[in-house]
Amino acid sequence: MRNFLWLLFLALLWGPSFLFIKVAGEDIPPLTLVVGRAGIAAIVLYTVLRMQGRNLPKFGLIWKHFAVMAFFQHALPFTLFNWGEQHISSALAAILNGTTPLFTIILAHILIQDDRMNSAKVMGVLVGFGGLILLIGPSLFSGVQVTTWGLVAVTVAAASYGVAIVYSRLNLRGQPPLVAPAAQLTVAALFMLPLSLFLEQPFNLPAPSWAAFGSLFTLATFGTALAFVVYYYLIERVSATYVSMVTYVVPVIGVILGVLILNEQLRWSAYIGCVLILIGVMIVNGKFEKTITWLRRPGNAVARL
Repeated sequence: MRNFLWLLFLALLWGPSFLFIKVAGEDIPPLTLVVGRAGIAAIVLYTVLRMQGRNLPKFGLIWKHFAVMAFFQHALPFTLFNWGEQHISSALAAILNGTTPLFTIILAHILIQDDRMNSAKVMGVLVGFGGLILLIGPSLFSGVQVTTWGLVAVTVAAASYGVAIVYSRLNLRGQPPLVAPAAQLTVAALFMLPLSLFLEQPFNLPAPSWAAFGSLFTLATFGTALAFVVYYYLIERVSATYVSMVTYVVPVIGVILGVLILNEQLRWSAYIGCVLILIGVMIVNGKFEKTITWLRRPGNAVARL
C-alpha cells in the first residue's frame, strides 16, 4: 500500500504538468519556459545532491551522454509541449503523452537485442496507434493547420521521450539516483538559454502574471524536480514495470484537470482514443496476460467456477 501511495503521488506530480504548461504559456514564450523549468529544477536537484553529500561527476565521456539525454529528454520535448499547447488543449497533450511507451517499444525492438517485440506487443502497438489516429485524424480533415501541427508537435515530444528512454538504457545504466537528471536538466537549460535570449528576447517582454510565474515554479519544483526524487525513490524499492503503471494514471489526471479547471472540451474521438492508447500500453506491458494468468490459478475463486 505504501508503494502504491507513492506511485499515486508521482502521478499527481506529473499529471498536472500539462495544465501548468498551458497556464504558464499564456505569458511565457516556449523557449524561455524551457529555460525556467529546466534551470529551476536543476538547481533544486543539485541542492538535494549536495545535502546528501554527493556531487555531479567530473567532465568526461559521461557528459556526452548527459548532453544527448538533455536534448531528447528535456530540451526538445519541453519545447514541443510548450509550443504545442499554445494550439491544442492540455487534456489532448496529456493523452498524447501517454503514447511514449508505444514509441519506446518500437525503438527498443530496433536498437536493443534483448527487447524484441512479440505478437502481444505488436497488437498493443497497433491498438495504441489506432487511438493516436483517432486523436489526430479529425484535425487532418478539419482544415485547421495550426491545431494539426500542435498535435504533431506533442506526438513528436512523446516519441522524443521514447528515444531518451532507450538511449538511457543503452548508455546510462548504473548511474546514482538523481545525478543523471540533475546533470541533464543543467545541460538542457544551457542549451536553451542562448536560443531564448536570441529568438524570444524575454528581457523585452512584459513581466509574466502571477498565475504564469506560479505555474512555472510549480512545474519546475514539483512536476520536474520533486517528481524525479519520488521516481528514483520508487525505482529503488519496486520494479521498473511497477513504476511504469504511472503511465496509465497521468493522462487521466491531465484530462480531468484540463476539463474541470480550464473548461476544455474534448470530442468523443478524444475519449475513445485515450482509452485505446491506455489499452495498447497495457497490452505492451503484458498487463492483460498477467491478469488472465492470475485468474486461471487453481486457488482463485474465478478459476474454480
